[in-house]
Amino acid sequence: MNPPSNVPPNDGIALKTVLLGVLLIVSTSVATVWGQEVETTRPLLLSKSVDLGTILPSDTHLLIETPAIERFLAELDGSPPAWATVYGHGHHDPGHDDRLFSLNRERDELRQGKPALQWSIAFVWPGALSHYDSASGEFSVAVGPKFNPTRWGIVRFKPEDLPGNLLAVPDPGTRATLLRELEKKQAIDIIVVMTGRLIPQESIVYDFSHDEEGLGLIMPVVRVERIDYLLER
Repeated sequence: MNPPSNVPPNDGIALKTVLLGVLLIVSTSVATVWGQEVETTRPLLLSKSVDLGTILPSDTHLLIETPAIERFLAELDGSPPAWATVYGHGHHDPGHDDRLFSLNRERDELRQGKPALQWSIAFVWPGALSHYDSASGEFSVAVGPKFNPTRWGIVRFKPEDLPGNLLAVPDPGTRATLLRELEKKQAIDIIVVMTGRLIPQESIVYDFSHDEEGLGLIMPVVRVERIDYLLER
């Protein structure tokens, strides 16, 4: 058995593997999340992720770069868990599940009332344009999770309820370029930006990676309120 470790795996390989294996294409053009409609048919923006501050509401906290993610976690939970202690001898350790359960319950209690629970936050998942509907001028968007290596462990933002039927609408000039590109390859990479707030209860879930023994996994659970599509060119 390998000893507990917080050294993240190769992020690029893991991201591409997950995107290929867990691509999702879901099914309504306006999703309702806890009574709030989330528009899922959106313009395809020609922009860089570094320019998101000019696109999203001014009070949005961008959780894309590692330092920003780590600061957010520190605002909520102070410091990383003692992963090696919680892990013990692994999944077959009789006390493993109890220690993990206790970690989550203790941190849920200590997190109550923290201002960062009310922050509007934005995170990104990798996406891809695939099928084109000539009648509507829309591209279907497939999306898969992104794993962010940090000193806390691997952070994977998790939508509470992923809105359905993600559709991107490019401007006419961009559409023509994309259609030419799709004649040569199956999909075109984009960035899917999701903006929302943490759910009030069990807002961050601590677990262990299924891919690497002892590697801590942290999942902030976000109620998505807005989606944007970026094509970086």
